[in-house]
Amino acid sequence: MILIEFILTALSILIAFIFPNLGARWFEPLERGFIQLARRRGLAVIVVGITALVVRAALIPVEPIPQPGIHDEFAYLLAADTFAHGRLTNPTHPMWVHFETIHVNQRPTYCSKYYPAQGLILAIGQAFFGHPFWGVWLSVGLMCAAICWMLQAWLPPSWALLGGLLAVIRLGSFSYWANSYWGGAVAAIGGALVLGALPRIKQHPRVRDSLLMGLGLALLANSRPYESLFFCLPVAILLLAWMFGQNRPQQWWQKIVLPIGLVLVLTITAMGYYFWRTTGSPITTPYLLNTRTYNPVPIFPWQALSPSPEFHHTVIRDSYMRRVADNYNFARLHPGALALIKATRFWLFYFGPILTFPICMLGVILPYRMSFTDISSKIRFLLLVCLTTTLGLLLPLYFNPHYAAPLTAVVYALVLYAMQHLRRWGWHARSIGLTMVRSVPTICVLLLLARAVSPRIHVALPREFPQTWASPQSQMLDRSKLENELKGYPEHHLVIVRYQPSHDAPGGEWVYNDANIDNSNVVWARDIGEDQNQELIKYFRNRRVWLLEADKRPPKLIPYLPERPM
Repeated sequence: MILIEFILTALSILIAFIFPNLGARWFEPLERGFIQLARRRGLAVIVVGITALVVRAALIPVEPIPQPGIHDEFAYLLAADTFAHGRLTNPTHPMWVHFETIHVNQRPTYCSKYYPAQGLILAIGQAFFGHPFWGVWLSVGLMCAAICWMLQAWLPPSWALLGGLLAVIRLGSFSYWANSYWGGAVAAIGGALVLGALPRIKQHPRVRDSLLMGLGLALLANSRPYESLFFCLPVAILLLAWMFGQNRPQQWWQKIVLPIGLVLVLTITAMGYYFWRTTGSPITTPYLLNTRTYNPVPIFPWQALSPSPEFHHTVIRDSYMRRVADNYNFARLHPGALALIKATRFWLFYFGPILTFPICMLGVILPYRMSFTDISSKIRFLLLVCLTTTLGLLLPLYFNPHYAAPLTAVVYALVLYAMQHLRRWGWHARSIGLTMVRSVPTICVLLLLARAVSPRIHVALPREFPQTWASPQSQMLDRSKLENELKGYPEHHLVIVRYQPSHDAPGGEWVYNDANIDNSNVVWARDIGEDQNQELIKYFRNRRVWLLEADKRPPKLIPYLPERPM
């Protein structure tokens, strides 16, 4: 898809110069109706959100409900299952050593290591709609609506509506945010609420907008807390400078500080209670506890390795001591290359060729010797937010596109700002800029249709890595197929998973369980030797026991037979 996007982008530039009025008679009436809808701001936000929900639901035949495939997804699904059953965490299982797995805490309680926001939205899908995916679906619709709402505070209404619909296409259809349980949309909602409330508060302080900003901060703190510190720093400085400046608003305490403070106090209290229930300490997060228990590799490359913890399972040890340690060594030896890799992954997912094109063209048409101060103060502030957040993203060892999710609305604001200026550009009395701007949503729609049609015409798309807006997500289809088959039997099952010594931990992990292990239809456990396996089998004496040779192709499931002494 990325090659097709490059080609269509290059063709659009060529066509704009050769046929500057191409399609004008179709675009003009569409744009008039578009502007009329955009002027009704509340309706526009609702339309964007509903469009996102309808588009993703309509794609179910070609992009079915996804199966988890990444360690993180299984951990988030554990959180969702826990919350959906009305619990914050689960008691440690008596046989917990058999169930140890990546990104999951077993002691002092059995829970996901991740912050709770993504698990909560998945739990809503599971509890009210029967499947965690519908929580993903709902979060994507809310995200696109929130982006449109944020853009309305920074750009004219028609451009805000366009930005919301571009987000529907680029993020709400085939991106892994809409087709996995890995997250992204929740933090994007938080960032959009914070930045959407900021100009509204400055223009006309209202309790409603302050509460929305507080809600955005709460979502960020419970989804991407590290990156959000850098994201929120310019916002906090600007808000404080304005409130305590000479032009401070009237009733700023009642309308701004008190509502935001109330939401933050409730958020901090709830987070402390959650941490206490899961780890035994209100200041120790499940993430920190998991890192101390399993991961000797630090978050930042300048930190030293910690002593190796005691691992009960070779596959978990190899995951940290080989793969994670290799990333650490690479970051220390090649910091420039690591920064370039992060920048490339960010660009591929958020921009791609078609959304980069308006920004590049803006650099061409800007007046000679134009300075940074000539850019509007609003855009300068968004660039500052982007700069500080990017600095935070460059420091750790790792990066995935959803780490930068708080910046999502900023990305679309900057792209639309470039399109707004490009639209007015002419060359030799021809409206070339207008044609170029029209080509952006046109190509996005064409790419969406092409991606939707490809499975129907039996065109298999490779899993692109790094991820683009349309990358197929990795899924453990063998695991989900086998689990569904076992659930078709009347009895309950215990599956003991055996790996070969050459097993590649990132290549797939089978041992993940529901929140209530004893009541699960299928229980997945590790093969850790005959004696301990027999203890587990004795505990689950009423279950049918299987041995899964996970590294066979295809994976081989056979009845478990104890080893006989020679």
